[in-house]
Amino acid sequence: MIRRMACCIVLTFVACGPGAETERETAAPASFLVLQKLASSAAFYSADGDLLTTVPVGKNPHEMILSADGRYAYVTDYGALGVEQEAEGGSTVTVIDIQARGKSGVIGLGEFRRPHGIDLDPDRGRLLVTTENPNRLLLIDLHQQQVVEDFATRGRTSHMVTQSPDGTRAFVSNVATGDVSVVDFATGAAELIPVGERPEGSAVTGDGRTLFVACRESNIIAMIDTESNAVIGEIPTGRGPNRVRLTPDGRFAAYSLVHDHQIGIADVELRQQIATIDLGGAPVSLQLSADGERLLTASQDNDRVYVISIRDRRIVKQFSTVRGTGPDPVLEIAGLQ
Repeated sequence: MIRRMACCIVLTFVACGPGAETERETAAPASFLVLQKLASSAAFYSADGDLLTTVPVGKNPHEMILSADGRYAYVTDYGALGVEQEAEGGSTVTVIDIQARGKSGVIGLGEFRRPHGIDLDPDRGRLLVTTENPNRLLLIDLHQQQVVEDFATRGRTSHMVTQSPDGTRAFVSNVATGDVSVVDFATGAAELIPVGERPEGSAVTGDGRTLFVACRESNIIAMIDTESNAVIGEIPTGRGPNRVRLTPDGRFAAYSLVHDHQIGIADVELRQQIATIDLGGAPVSLQLSADGERLLTASQDNDRVYVISIRDRRIVKQFSTVRGTGPDPVLEIAGLQ
């Protein structure tokens, strides 16, 4: 068991001119936006883990992403506790204004229900959202605040999505069929790549050449060559990998292990797990801090948020949410007072 420690996150500023030291002294430490699945809300927490404000969103939200400028957060209002639950599901994406700490709008998805996975295309001003009822990939124009295109995934339970760095394709993990859909935006075609049992979160390298897919019930991270659309290897993990993130230098993959109640870290070149960090409950979500040095996760079964140093491989901050709220994704945001 790795000892848990509570301390403040320190932001480093590069001196680049006469006022640099003033910025270093006055900049507020990062705060947190926590999506609360069981409470159907998003909550703002200070850097010290104090609750600031709670914002209602759609029923049982699952995923969340920040806009490129950090001004807004977009939330998929899934409408069910998990993929196993039979429910028609929600059909909205909630928009949260970060500075105002409130809801700024709701994007209706019409016939498309159970929105889950979400990614951002900042260059084109659009969101990518998967739906499971029916199994589709939606493109949402952020200026129009509406769905402008939708694509069949050809898989079942289309759960998570990652866009290619060049914005021409998207990779959709299909939980029920054990494959990844490669959706070509120009043609609308979707090619299926079998990867393992219950694929969920994925991450792509900066050059776009390799996709890493967490296969929860196969206990592996599958590696896909995105030029040939073929599996080229795998990283054996602990039990239940369901989200994966890559460090900015591409050397390490970090992933949540829902069955082991741990975060795992693997050496990408060696294709080997090299460390685990024990938590007090089962993590599902996993995010990177803006500088790529820390991991943010939460355990909904014990209402706890964790911040983990990748370099030191230990918990550097943890705090509790309101009991019974079921925290899931955690985003680091600009410091709030």
